[in-house]
Amino acid sequence: METIFEAFRATAAAHPEKPFLCAPARAGRGYLEAGAEWSYGEAAEAVSALAAAYGAAGYGPGHRVVLALDNHPAHVLHLLALNAVGAGEAPANPHYLRDEMAYFLAHSEAVSAVSLPWNLAKLREAGDLPVVEWTDASDPAAFAPPPPPFPRREAAPGRGTEAALLYTSGTTARPKGCIIDNAYALSGGGLYASIGGALTLREGEERIFNPLPLFHMNGGINTPVAAILTANCLILPDRFHADSWWDDLAATRATAMHYLGVIPPVLMKAPPSPRDRAHRVRFGLGAGIEPTLHAAFEARFGIPMVEVWGMTETGRFFAACHEPRMTGTRAFGRPLPEFEAKVADEAGAEVPRGTEGELVVRAAGPDPRAGFFRGYLKDPEATEAAWRGGWFRTGDVVTMDPDGMMHFVERAKNVIRRSGENISAAEVENALIAHEGVRQVAVMAVADEMRDEEVFACLVPAEGAPADRAAAEAVLAFAAERLAYYKLPGWVAWMDSLPVTGTQKLQKHAIFAKGADPRADPRAMDLREAKGAMRRRAS
Repeated sequence: METIFEAFRATAAAHPEKPFLCAPARAGRGYLEAGAEWSYGEAAEAVSALAAAYGAAGYGPGHRVVLALDNHPAHVLHLLALNAVGAGEAPANPHYLRDEMAYFLAHSEAVSAVSLPWNLAKLREAGDLPVVEWTDASDPAAFAPPPPPFPRREAAPGRGTEAALLYTSGTTARPKGCIIDNAYALSGGGLYASIGGALTLREGEERIFNPLPLFHMNGGINTPVAAILTANCLILPDRFHADSWWDDLAATRATAMHYLGVIPPVLMKAPPSPRDRAHRVRFGLGAGIEPTLHAAFEARFGIPMVEVWGMTETGRFFAACHEPRMTGTRAFGRPLPEFEAKVADEAGAEVPRGTEGELVVRAAGPDPRAGFFRGYLKDPEATEAAWRGGWFRTGDVVTMDPDGMMHFVERAKNVIRRSGENISAAEVENALIAHEGVRQVAVMAVADEMRDEEVFACLVPAEGAPADRAAAEAVLAFAAERLAYYKLPGWVAWMDSLPVTGTQKLQKHAIFAKGADPRADPRAMDLREAKGAMRRRAS
């Protein structure tokens, strides 16, 4: 198999009656509120019709289409149809504000978009891209995309053909576009399908409940491809809903679930109920579960929670899915025969076992980049900087036990990981420094018991500007006009100055004492409630 579509076509031909896509019922969601399910055969008919429309309109290799379809199952159908003709998707983050969306549309060089009704205005305000509206009443056979502005490349789709452009925050102010090809998708999905242990996928028997967004690697590429390769069903809730989580798992007959670190503590806060075990879930797959909560969660709900590590750039992942499993630690698995890892110092040399260092990874064999992202769009310098000495530098600080088990320690990159979203500290800093009352700013990650990490902003006021809570909330409101809500600081501290080197380079590590919790600093103000209010207003 050379493409995602070829894998899907083969499974659909062999198992047309098997369920492929499921949307749980959800009142007020705006689409498929009564729930819906498609078999592989039914999905194949829809994909065939969409692919015919894209092909007739002139789409093919070299074209990207924005999919502003949130977690609607139609997103997967359009991805497969575009893949069939050799075009790629550029999935939109629905939380983007106007400026963020404008950057995404311009940088991706997409030629058209397919959108749910409530995303139309944002797309049209941010650019002049032709947009086709998609509703529950849309008929794949009647789909008519606008012709692209330039001809497709005359090349048959293959393993090296672009399948998706996924955006991930890096250490620079603007998100980077990771070019994902079919080889990446088949490699990452294939690893999930075959890794075994607690994550064993039984062919044609699994129903994978994944609330993660389809504009991410896990939800949008790896899990759909793994489901396809094993003739299994992908269940797509629109997002995490604590109030109906266990009811949804039972109603959809889920046998597996994906999670973020924010999900287990929320579920544990609910009082014990018969619903806790009224499910068929065999495992949970995710990252960031609090170690002190891990064993208690498994004991209460009867679900092995398997911690994994992966990045958009790597596609493949490591998983602590084989015995002995290690709850109560941040263990995330061992290097794999096809996906190698070592813990390295700044020069790239391997450090002794048990010593902290940077996780660096590569593919086994003659091509260390096989199965990885092809590169950052329009940024070859950043691509090469990420690869040094034949290894990809992840920016994550880890340790490795003598037996090879790896443990997450912290992130070395200027990135904050909040509820599964990568947030560029530099991007937040650029938004905050634009406020007239701010002279200097430093943004960093702090621990958060619910969301893994939260955004913490250290602000130095401009000359004569106020430095109190009201001023901090004003800065937050200012930034809310420029950043998606999840990027806003949840904590703010006004400071007299920030430490810098002799060349005026900011020294974030020197702002607080080593090991100190910035949240405990007397200057720190908890603005998470104000941040939540801004989210509610935005939605």
